[in-house]
Amino acid sequence: MTSELPPKKLLIVDDSKVSRMIIRARVLAIYPHWEILEASNGPEGIASAKEHLPNFCTMDINMPGMLGTEAAEIILQEIPQVRVVIFSANIQESFQDRASAMGAIFVAKPITEKSIAEALNYFMG
Repeated sequence: MTSELPPKKLLIVDDSKVSRMIIRARVLAIYPHWEILEASNGPEGIASAKEHLPNFCTMDINMPGMLGTEAAEIILQEIPQVRVVIFSANIQESFQDRASAMGAIFVAKPITEKSIAEALNYFMG
């Protein structure tokens, strides 16, 4: 009797549908069995994380209503084992420091094959 591990779950939180599509396509090209969840804002991302308990989360910072850093902090409080990558075009040191302080890593946008590879290396490392 073989016990297969359940597929990994990735939650993508970004108000840009294009960014979500790029991340989804790139991740599934490498890990076709992963389950991909999407949310377009912080509160949606928090609700989805609580419901689905993802292994990994990518988070945009600048979204309407709630900053991604706030949403990521809440998700990490609820699910401390989730690995979070914060993607942002805003590369201010304060955002990078905040990501690091909460146990996430910061990856600069634009979302490219290279930035997604950086996120996947962190997830799988």
